[in-house]
Amino acid sequence: MRWWPVTQLAKIVVLFAAISTASIAPGIDPCLAAEAPPIAVEIESPLASSHPLQGYLRQPVGAGPSPAVVLLHSCRGDWARLDQRWGKRIASWGHVTLTVDSLGPRGLKSCGENPPQNLILDAYRALAFLARHPSVDPARIAVLGFASGGRVALASVEHGFLEQASPNKFHAAIAFYPPCRSFKGRMTVPTLILIGERDTVTPAEECRNMVDGRDAWGISRQKDLGAPIKLIVYPDAHHGFDAPNPATPPKLSGHHLEFNQSATDQSVVALREFLDATIGRRE
Repeated sequence: MRWWPVTQLAKIVVLFAAISTASIAPGIDPCLAAEAPPIAVEIESPLASSHPLQGYLRQPVGAGPSPAVVLLHSCRGDWARLDQRWGKRIASWGHVTLTVDSLGPRGLKSCGENPPQNLILDAYRALAFLARHPSVDPARIAVLGFASGGRVALASVEHGFLEQASPNKFHAAIAFYPPCRSFKGRMTVPTLILIGERDTVTPAEECRNMVDGRDAWGISRQKDLGAPIKLIVYPDAHHGFDAPNPATPPKLSGHHLEFNQSATDQSVVALREFLDATIGRRE
């Protein structure tokens, strides 16, 4: 593990941190909102190439060890925005956060039609980094993913070879609007899924099927074999409901994306309650 020197990327981080905290985003603890800026770190070196996996590390004010959360972005990337939107908020609750950049080190701007197979391992690369960090309690680390990052988060805790092969384990998982179709729902840790009813990119019905023990054709299969899964569906929300958009909602492969303030505010509360219940807060 080595720390980045002050590069252009780090300068951008400092600029983000310099923005006035006069208007604090919902869900950010006002007592901790003025914490130090994130640190750009190399998570693993090398990453099967000369370009190591990188991310933004945030540490809450005060002494550790603290619970921690790995954040995984969608196929659109925007890991810096994800850190600002969620990493900063979760760190204000007393958690260490590590927002992973899965695309930049690989020279990619999006996942594309054929995403790299080893992208699925990025959650565990980040977990290994946090597990040996002096500010982190390795027994209290969660994984949080969005869209394709949610798929990685679920894959990281579903019963199977990937989860069994890692010496380090996640203790909770959260997925915002993930593709649920390929999962059996046998999770090894408590899991929270948040999705919009009007999501046509990753339909909520597929997540209902997974949680209820049905496959894509409605055929029942054995359920309740793993840890509990909590599914929250927001009635009027689309895909990407937590990401503020321009005045004209964008499209993703013909699908509608739209920010929903009510669903976002509710998801902030649900996420904080879930983290408190599963990995707790710093002592």
